[in-house]
Amino acid sequence: MLEASLGGNVSHSTFVFRGFPELQRQRRLLALPLFASYVSVLLGNSLLVHVVRSVESLHGPMYLLICSLCVVDVLVATAIIPNTLLSLLLDWDQISLAGCLTQMFFTHFLSSVESTLLLAMALDRYVAICQPLRYADIIDSSMFVRLLFFTLLRSGSIMALLVALAGSLWFCDSNVIEHCYCDHMALVSLACDSTEKNDAVGVAVIVCFVGVDISLIFLSYVKILGVVLRAAADGEDRWKAFHTCGTHLIVMMCFYLVGSVTFLSHNLHIHIPTDANTFMGLVYILFPATVNPVIYGVRTKEIRNGFFKIFKLRVKKLTTIKVSPAGKRQT
Repeated sequence: MLEASLGGNVSHSTFVFRGFPELQRQRRLLALPLFASYVSVLLGNSLLVHVVRSVESLHGPMYLLICSLCVVDVLVATAIIPNTLLSLLLDWDQISLAGCLTQMFFTHFLSSVESTLLLAMALDRYVAICQPLRYADIIDSSMFVRLLFFTLLRSGSIMALLVALAGSLWFCDSNVIEHCYCDHMALVSLACDSTEKNDAVGVAVIVCFVGVDISLIFLSYVKILGVVLRAAADGEDRWKAFHTCGTHLIVMMCFYLVGSVTFLSHNLHIHIPTDANTFMGLVYILFPATVNPVIYGVRTKEIRNGFFKIFKLRVKKLTTIKVSPAGKRQT
């Protein structure tokens, strides 16, 4: 309250979330689908990670990338959803500037890591299908070390700069963040001084991650689809190829398109209602995290077989435990 009364004489150190202003009376009801989505993310991705870890035949490069994607999906959802649920259910909607910047860094850092993983998965499939004889030479342990270094360097440096510039701003007017978590532009839009540098870095983020990554991903899938269609024996095989590639690209486009709109709406002076912008920000995080275990797990034959293998072993083990006492008594 003191900060609000002082107005332009002080920069705010605490902020208040107002993500769904038009739905304040129904805010507790909003927690139910959000909680269900979060549980789905945790269960789906954790199960997929467990299957990949438990089945030795799945310890290959592609499955390691899928496992990493699942871990990142869980982490990025955990960075925002628990706080959002507390805000909706218990009105714990305040956050310090340091806490806001920390949440901002991890949210955008993990999202950029997910973009890099999606690119790596597309390139892995490209090499496996279009250049199978060179796969073992190109996709090896050293490639993963280079991928890790590249990811940390690109995502870490750019997002650290993004957060540092946001933290250097002066917030002397409103301290109400019109979002349910510390999105970059939601905070920057509250600044009293010039945000030209922030806007420029925001555009650079979109160019670096969306412009580069989605272009390479799309090109990889076009090449993959071309090879698969030429090798397909009948119309059913062609339809499966279209369906698989199309599903992957639709989910990726949702991730990139929605994320870009929410990230650049301030730069492009696009007015989006707060409720809609908040919803898009949640969809950008939750939708890929919810469906990735399905499109990369359930619909992947090897992972599906691995799950059934684990399930059958568990059933057999339980059956053995139940039968063994009776067998001992008979002897």
